[in-house]
Amino acid sequence: MAPAGDREGYWGPTTSTLDWCEENYAVTWYIAEFWNTVSNLIMILPPIFGAIQSVRSGLEKRYTASYLALTVVGMGSWCFHMTLKYEMQLLDELPMIYSCCIFVYCMFECFKMKSSVNYHLLFTLVLFSLIVTMVYLKVKEPIFHQVMYGMLVFTLVVRSIYIVTWVYPWLRGLGYTSLGVFLLGFLFWNIDNIFCDSLRNFRKKVPPIIGVTTQFHAWWHILTGLGSYLHILFSLYTRTLYLRYRPKVKFLFGIWPVILFEPLRKQ
Repeated sequence: MAPAGDREGYWGPTTSTLDWCEENYAVTWYIAEFWNTVSNLIMILPPIFGAIQSVRSGLEKRYTASYLALTVVGMGSWCFHMTLKYEMQLLDELPMIYSCCIFVYCMFECFKMKSSVNYHLLFTLVLFSLIVTMVYLKVKEPIFHQVMYGMLVFTLVVRSIYIVTWVYPWLRGLGYTSLGVFLLGFLFWNIDNIFCDSLRNFRKKVPPIIGVTTQFHAWWHILTGLGSYLHILFSLYTRTLYLRYRPKVKFLFGIWPVILFEPLRKQ
């Protein structure tokens, strides 16, 4: 976390319960944590394209919801890091819970009839979200949120490992890449928290172009945003395989992965 004594800017005093390691208002007077803010673009723009593609392809609405939920997380995180206000912090953290619940629903409904609805699972996840929301608004303890979020991510990891081990082993590349990228982001998140003082001292001694590469919370956004996007692709690939489509991973401009597919033709 950031040491006390950061400067104030356009949005006034910090009211959030968290203040990350990036120096406040160091780049511009209008954005509290510049790099932690703009790094959220990876969670905003690509998922919007994915949502549009899902609608055009006639996919089940839960996958459109998955993409849009990731976009909401990115927008909430943008607002939080731009302002460091408590209300914006909630706009970041609570959608993280809600989006993961959508991901969990998709992963556990991969092998069901098309357009089926599991009301029991849906009710459980909605109830979990409501309980987490009410408790977090009451206790305002970030560790509580982090533990609840970690439980959901762990559930996704276990389910993903089950699928690539017992159901579709040929999806290990995509599944483990998603997991590996996300875990690398988690590693950077911890480095940013544990070694904040050292990182800040280092950034004072080096040119800004080098110092920006040590903004590890921004790297957390980039890597977990990419990891979450890849997870949606993995979930969607699993689902469309079960529905007997022909999914293929393609790379837009040679770098950004998307899934294209077509239904099997009836004989």
